[in-house]
Amino acid sequence: MTDHEQHRTHRSGWLRAAVMGANDGIVSTASLVIGVAAAGASQSMIMLSGLAGLVAGAMSMAAGEYVSVCSQADIETADLEQERHSLRDNEAFEREELAALYEQRGVDAHLAKQVAQQLMAHDALSAHARDELGINTMSPARPLQAALYSALTFTVGAALPLLSVAFVPDAEVIPVVAWMSLVSLALLGAMAACAGGAPVLRGALRVTFWGAAAMLATAIVGRFFGVMTV
Repeated sequence: MTDHEQHRTHRSGWLRAAVMGANDGIVSTASLVIGVAAAGASQSMIMLSGLAGLVAGAMSMAAGEYVSVCSQADIETADLEQERHSLRDNEAFEREELAALYEQRGVDAHLAKQVAQQLMAHDALSAHARDELGINTMSPARPLQAALYSALTFTVGAALPLLSVAFVPDAEVIPVVAWMSLVSLALLGAMAACAGGAPVLRGALRVTFWGAAAMLATAIVGRFFGVMTV
Protein backbone atom coordinates (compact mmCIF):
# COMPACT_ATOMS: atom_id res chain seq x y z
CA MET A 1 0.00 0.00 0.00
CA THR A 2 1.51 3.33 -1.06
CA ASP A 3 1.60 6.43 1.12
CA HIS A 4 -0.87 9.18 0.44
CA GLU A 5 0.65 11.91 -1.73
CA GLN A 6 1.20 15.25 -0.03
CA HIS A 7 0.54 18.06 -2.48
CA ARG A 8 1.33 21.70 -1.72
CA THR A 9 -0.66 23.55 -4.39
CA HIS A 10 -3.46 24.32 -1.95
CA ARG A 11 -1.00 26.40 0.06
CA SER A 12 -0.09 28.74 -2.78
CA GLY A 13 -2.74 31.38 -2.08
CA TRP A 14 -2.22 32.01 1.62
CA LEU A 15 1.51 31.34 1.39
CA ARG A 16 1.96 33.98 -1.32
CA ALA A 17 -0.04 36.54 0.66
CA ALA A 18 1.79 35.82 3.93
CA VAL A 19 5.26 35.95 2.40
CA MET A 20 4.47 39.06 0.35
CA GLY A 21 2.99 40.92 3.31
CA ALA A 22 5.72 40.06 5.80
CA ASN A 23 8.48 40.57 3.24
CA ASP A 24 7.16 44.00 2.26
CA GLY A 25 6.80 44.95 5.91
CA ILE A 26 10.39 44.06 6.74
CA VAL A 27 12.00 45.46 3.59
CA SER A 28 10.08 48.73 3.31
CA THR A 29 10.25 49.63 7.00
CA ALA A 30 13.88 48.59 7.44
CA SER A 31 14.85 50.49 4.31
CA LEU A 32 12.96 53.57 5.46
CA VAL A 33 14.56 53.42 8.91
CA ILE A 34 18.06 52.95 7.49
CA GLY A 35 17.60 55.76 4.98
CA VAL A 36 16.42 58.21 7.64
CA ALA A 37 19.18 57.11 10.02
CA ALA A 38 21.82 57.53 7.30
CA ALA A 39 20.63 61.12 6.84
CA GLY A 40 21.57 61.80 10.47
CA ALA A 41 18.09 61.93 12.02
CA SER A 42 17.56 61.47 15.75
CA GLN A 43 16.25 58.20 17.17
CA SER A 44 12.83 59.75 17.84
CA MET A 45 12.57 60.89 14.23
CA ILE A 46 13.69 57.48 13.00
CA MET A 47 11.02 55.79 15.11
CA LEU A 48 8.35 58.25 13.97
CA SER A 49 9.27 57.69 10.33
CA GLY A 50 9.17 53.94 10.85
CA LEU A 51 5.75 54.06 12.52
CA ALA A 52 4.40 56.26 9.72
CA GLY A 53 5.79 53.80 7.20
CA LEU A 54 4.17 50.89 9.04
CA VAL A 55 0.72 52.50 9.05
CA ALA A 56 0.95 53.73 5.47
CA GLY A 57 2.32 50.41 4.23
CA ALA A 58 -0.31 48.33 6.01
CA MET A 59 -3.12 50.48 4.61
CA SER A 60 -1.57 50.39 1.15
CA MET A 61 -1.26 46.59 1.25
CA ALA A 62 -4.86 46.24 2.44
CA ALA A 63 -6.21 48.60 -0.22
CA GLY A 64 -4.15 47.02 -2.99
CA GLU A 65 -5.17 43.49 -2.06
CA TYR A 66 -8.82 44.48 -1.70
CA VAL A 67 -8.95 46.17 -5.10
CA SER A 68 -7.04 43.31 -6.73
CA VAL A 69 -9.31 40.59 -5.36
CA CYS A 70 -12.44 42.63 -6.12
CA SER A 71 -11.29 43.11 -9.71
CA GLN A 72 -10.64 39.39 -10.04
CA ALA A 73 -14.07 38.61 -8.58
CA ASP A 74 -15.74 41.06 -10.99
CA ILE A 75 -14.06 39.43 -13.99
CA GLU A 76 -15.02 35.94 -12.82
CA THR A 77 -18.60 37.01 -12.17
CA ALA A 78 -18.89 38.51 -15.65
CA ASP A 79 -17.42 35.38 -17.27
CA LEU A 80 -19.77 33.12 -15.31
CA GLU A 81 -22.77 35.22 -16.30
CA GLN A 82 -21.74 35.03 -19.95
CA GLU A 83 -21.31 31.27 -19.65
CA ARG A 84 -24.69 30.92 -17.95
CA HIS A 85 -26.40 32.70 -20.87
CA SER A 86 -24.54 30.56 -23.39
CA LEU A 87 -25.58 27.36 -21.62
CA ARG A 88 -29.19 28.49 -21.65
CA ASP A 89 -29.22 29.55 -25.30
CA ASN A 90 -26.91 26.97 -26.91
CA GLU A 91 -26.48 23.95 -24.67
CA ALA A 92 -25.49 21.59 -27.51
CA PHE A 93 -22.61 23.84 -28.59
CA GLU A 94 -21.38 24.11 -25.00
CA ARG A 95 -21.46 20.33 -24.62
CA GLU A 96 -19.38 19.88 -27.76
CA GLU A 97 -16.99 22.58 -26.57
CA LEU A 98 -16.50 20.83 -23.24
CA ALA A 99 -15.98 17.47 -24.94
CA ALA A 100 -13.38 19.03 -27.25
CA LEU A 101 -11.46 20.28 -24.21
CA TYR A 102 -11.28 16.74 -22.82
CA GLU A 103 -10.16 15.40 -26.18
CA GLN A 104 -7.32 17.92 -26.24
CA ARG A 105 -6.19 16.53 -22.90
CA GLY A 106 -6.00 13.01 -24.28
CA VAL A 107 -9.45 11.56 -23.59
CA ASP A 108 -10.99 9.35 -26.29
CA ALA A 109 -13.57 11.23 -28.38
CA HIS A 110 -16.48 8.96 -27.47
CA LEU A 111 -15.57 8.97 -23.77
CA ALA A 112 -15.05 12.75 -23.83
CA LYS A 113 -18.61 13.25 -25.05
CA GLN A 114 -19.94 10.93 -22.34
CA VAL A 115 -17.99 12.78 -19.64
CA ALA A 116 -19.14 16.16 -20.90
CA GLN A 117 -22.75 15.00 -20.99
CA GLN A 118 -22.65 13.56 -17.48
CA LEU A 119 -20.88 16.56 -15.96
CA MET A 120 -23.29 18.99 -17.58
CA ALA A 121 -26.23 16.95 -16.37
CA HIS A 122 -24.86 17.22 -12.83
CA ASP A 123 -23.76 20.89 -12.82
CA ALA A 124 -23.19 22.44 -16.23
CA LEU A 125 -22.01 25.85 -15.03
CA SER A 126 -19.46 24.42 -12.57
CA ALA A 127 -18.10 22.07 -15.22
CA HIS A 128 -17.54 24.89 -17.70
CA ALA A 129 -16.26 27.27 -15.04
CA ARG A 130 -13.64 24.76 -13.91
CA ASP A 131 -12.56 23.20 -17.20
CA GLU A 132 -13.15 26.01 -19.70
CA LEU A 133 -12.63 29.18 -17.67
CA GLY A 134 -10.32 27.90 -14.93
CA ILE A 135 -12.58 29.27 -12.18
CA ASN A 136 -13.12 27.34 -8.96
CA THR A 137 -16.69 28.11 -7.91
CA MET A 138 -16.14 26.28 -4.61
CA SER A 139 -13.59 28.89 -3.44
CA PRO A 140 -15.09 32.35 -3.99
CA ALA A 141 -12.90 35.43 -3.68
CA ARG A 142 -12.94 37.15 -0.27
CA PRO A 143 -11.64 40.71 -0.74
CA LEU A 144 -12.06 41.84 2.86
CA GLN A 145 -10.36 38.74 4.24
CA ALA A 146 -7.46 39.18 1.81
CA ALA A 147 -7.10 42.86 2.74
CA LEU A 148 -7.03 42.18 6.48
CA TYR A 149 -4.58 39.30 6.05
CA SER A 150 -2.19 41.42 3.97
CA ALA A 151 -2.34 44.32 6.45
CA LEU A 152 -1.72 41.99 9.38
CA THR A 153 1.27 40.21 7.86
CA PHE A 154 2.75 43.55 6.74
CA THR A 155 2.39 44.92 10.28
CA VAL A 156 4.09 41.88 11.80
CA GLY A 157 6.97 42.20 9.36
CA ALA A 158 7.31 45.97 9.87
CA ALA A 159 7.34 45.59 13.65
CA LEU A 160 10.66 43.69 13.53
CA PRO A 161 12.91 46.59 12.42
CA LEU A 162 11.00 49.03 14.64
CA LEU A 163 11.70 46.89 17.69
CA SER A 164 15.36 46.96 16.77
CA VAL A 165 15.30 50.78 16.69
CA ALA A 166 13.58 50.99 20.07
CA PHE A 167 16.26 49.05 21.94
CA VAL A 168 19.58 50.15 20.43
CA PRO A 169 21.65 53.37 20.66
CA ASP A 170 21.58 55.86 17.78
CA ALA A 171 25.03 54.87 16.53
CA GLU A 172 24.02 51.22 16.18
CA VAL A 173 20.64 51.66 14.47
CA ILE A 174 21.82 51.03 10.91
CA PRO A 175 23.91 47.86 11.48
CA VAL A 176 21.46 46.33 13.97
CA VAL A 177 18.37 47.00 11.85
CA ALA A 178 20.15 45.74 8.74
CA TRP A 179 21.34 42.50 10.31
CA MET A 180 18.08 41.80 12.17
CA SER A 181 16.10 42.43 8.99
CA LEU A 182 18.35 40.28 6.82
CA VAL A 183 18.18 37.41 9.30
CA SER A 184 14.38 37.75 9.45
CA LEU A 185 14.17 37.78 5.65
CA ALA A 186 16.38 34.70 5.40
CA LEU A 187 14.20 32.84 7.91
CA LEU A 188 11.05 33.98 6.10
CA GLY A 189 12.38 32.83 2.75
CA ALA A 190 13.50 29.50 4.20
CA MET A 191 10.13 28.88 5.86
CA ALA A 192 8.24 29.76 2.68
CA ALA A 193 10.47 27.48 0.62
CA CYS A 194 10.07 24.64 3.10
CA ALA A 195 6.27 25.01 3.14
CA GLY A 196 6.21 25.10 -0.66
CA GLY A 197 8.58 22.17 -1.12
CA ALA A 198 11.28 24.30 -2.79
CA PRO A 199 15.04 24.34 -1.98
CA VAL A 200 15.44 26.14 1.35
CA LEU A 201 18.76 27.82 0.59
CA ARG A 202 17.54 29.25 -2.71
CA GLY A 203 14.37 30.56 -1.07
CA ALA A 204 16.35 32.25 1.69
CA LEU A 205 18.94 33.78 -0.64
CA ARG A 206 16.55 35.32 -3.15
CA VAL A 207 14.54 37.08 -0.43
CA THR A 208 17.65 38.25 1.41
CA PHE A 209 19.32 39.54 -1.75
CA TRP A 210 16.50 41.89 -2.71
CA GLY A 211 16.06 43.05 0.86
CA ALA A 212 19.76 43.89 1.11
CA ALA A 213 19.62 45.74 -2.21
CA ALA A 214 16.68 47.87 -1.04
CA MET A 215 18.36 48.74 2.27
CA LEU A 216 21.62 49.61 0.55
CA ALA A 217 19.85 51.87 -1.93
CA THR A 218 18.00 53.82 0.76
CA ALA A 219 21.16 54.09 2.87
CA ILE A 220 22.97 55.69 -0.09
CA VAL A 221 20.08 58.08 -0.74
CA GLY A 222 19.83 59.00 2.95
CA ARG A 223 23.57 59.58 3.25
CA PHE A 224 23.63 61.72 0.09
CA PHE A 225 20.76 64.00 1.12
CA GLY A 226 22.03 64.09 4.70
CA VAL A 227 25.35 65.47 3.48
CA MET A 228 23.58 67.88 1.12
CA THR A 229 21.54 69.42 3.94
CA VAL A 230 24.49 69.89 6.30
